[in-house]
Amino acid sequence: MTADASPVPALDRIRVGSAPDSWGVWFPDDDQQVPWRRFLDEVAEAGYEWIELGPYGYLPTDPARLAEETGRRGLTVSAGTVFTSLHRGPEVWDATWEHVSQVAELTRAMNAKHLVVIPSFWRDDKTAELIEPPTLTAEQWRHLSTGMERLGREVRERFGLDIVVHPHADTHIDTEENVARFLDATDSGLVNLCLDTGHYAYCGGDSVKLIETYGERIGYLHLKQVDPEILADVVENGVPFGPAVQRGVMCEPPGGVPELGPVLTAAQNLAVDLFAIVEQDMYPCPPDQPFPIAERTRRFLRSCGA
Repeated sequence: MTADASPVPALDRIRVGSAPDSWGVWFPDDDQQVPWRRFLDEVAEAGYEWIELGPYGYLPTDPARLAEETGRRGLTVSAGTVFTSLHRGPEVWDATWEHVSQVAELTRAMNAKHLVVIPSFWRDDKTAELIEPPTLTAEQWRHLSTGMERLGREVRERFGLDIVVHPHADTHIDTEENVARFLDATDSGLVNLCLDTGHYAYCGGDSVKLIETYGERIGYLHLKQVDPEILADVVENGVPFGPAVQRGVMCEPPGGVPELGPVLTAAQNLAVDLFAIVEQDMYPCPPDQPFPIAERTRRFLRSCGA
C-alpha cells in the first residue's frame, strides 16, 4: 500500500456467500449441471462460508444428511428459494403453499432465517413464448400484494422465517416502477426485498438509489453484474432471459454493472446485518468454469471490504 492510499473500510454488516446458481445450477436434476458434492466442495474451497439451498432437491433434502455435508465443509445455509404465481389469485394458494412449506421446512431445519421468493415468469425463458401478458391488471396487482402479505404472515407464523421477494427479469416485479409499486402496496412488517443487483440493472434499475430510497425494505442481497454491451443487444432484440444468460449477459465482477463497491457501501450504511449472496447466472456452463470465477469473485469482494 502506498503512503497516500487509505484502507478499504470493513463492511462488517455484510455476510458474503454464494449459491448453486453460480455453478450453473438452475434445476433439481439436470445432466448439464455439476453434481451437488462438487458444488459443496468447490464453494467451500473458493472461500465462502454461506450458501443458499438452490432449487429444492438439488442438495440433499434430508436435514440430518444436509447438515452433515455442509457442516464438515464449514458451510452454513442462509436461505431457501421458492417460486410463486400469486398474482393469479386465491385459487393458486394451495399449490403454492405445498411448495413453500416443503422448502421452508428444510430451510428452518438448517437454522436459516430467510426464504427468497421469486415471481413466476411471463414468458418461457427458452422458447420466448408468452405464457401470459407482461403487464398485470389492477386486480392482479391486488392479488400479488395481498398474496405476498399472506405468504409472509404464514411463513413467519409456521416456520419463523422472513420472506424476501426477488425482482427478476421477465417477471412482473422487474423495473424501478414495478418494484416501487410492489413495495408501496405491501406491508413492510410482512414483505421485504431480496435486491438482486444484476436483475435490477438488467431491468434498468439503480441499486444504490433503491437502497437509499427503500432501505428499510432491503432484507437480503444477491450480488450480480450484467455486461452492458450484451444487455443493450438483449433489450433491443427482446431476447428472453434464458438465451440472454447463454450469451453471457451476467458477467464476472468487476467487469459489468452495477459497480458493486458503492452498492455494498450503501447496504453497510443501513446499519443492519445483511446477507450478500453471489449469483452469476451461467446455465448451462462447462463444469470447470465456475470454480475459478468464484475464487476471483471472492477475492474481489474482499478488496471491497466484504
